[in-house]
Amino acid sequence: MLTKAQKSIIKNTEEYVYQLLKDDASGHDWWHIQRVRNLARKIAENEQEDVNLFVCEIAALLHDVADGKLNKSEADGEYKVRNWLSQYSLTNKELQQIMGIILHMSYKGGTNKVVLSSIEGKIVQDADRLDAIGAIGIARTMTYSGSKNRLIHDPAKKARGDHLTLEEYRSGEDTAIMHFYEKLLKLKNGMNTTVGKALAEKRHSYMEDYLEEFFAEWDGER
Repeated sequence: MLTKAQKSIIKNTEEYVYQLLKDDASGHDWWHIQRVRNLARKIAENEQEDVNLFVCEIAALLHDVADGKLNKSEADGEYKVRNWLSQYSLTNKELQQIMGIILHMSYKGGTNKVVLSSIEGKIVQDADRLDAIGAIGIARTMTYSGSKNRLIHDPAKKARGDHLTLEEYRSGEDTAIMHFYEKLLKLKNGMNTTVGKALAEKRHSYMEDYLEEFFAEWDGER
């Protein structure tokens, strides 16, 4: 159960993140945050382990505030989150848990080799990755690609393999369809929790069906 003080921190953090991301047009808007938070709650409710719901909620709410894609640098994003949390009387353990999740949960083109050990970290990471696949994931991929002036598809461009640096991954040299093969189709096998794995199976299957239809329409077969 959340304490009264924890509920107050969550409410304030909601408003802070809403104001920061409500106008984002890259797929990292407030509604992405809300979906990740709701998914994290759903997963946590079905976990057998004891879960610190406060840590899960705060990490879910703040996870994109620190994202390097939405800041001048990773360091700027981290400072923004730490500065926000510094006004509250969190325990050192809570602060370390929240920051550890936020700083190490991102896929980053597969370059992130940190394995989250806490159940809270696994839950929030699964929730974020679930929102990157399925119907919502497809919509977010197209939205993000459009915001970066990337093509939907170019048959001459192929997925660039598994050994891209973070700079190469974020270089803008890909297309929306390439992103499926460089990230989205790989996420199912990286899920941590039982609920996350089950939800990912269905969303992954939906993306496979979408790509089959996409290429058939692209080639004028349907």
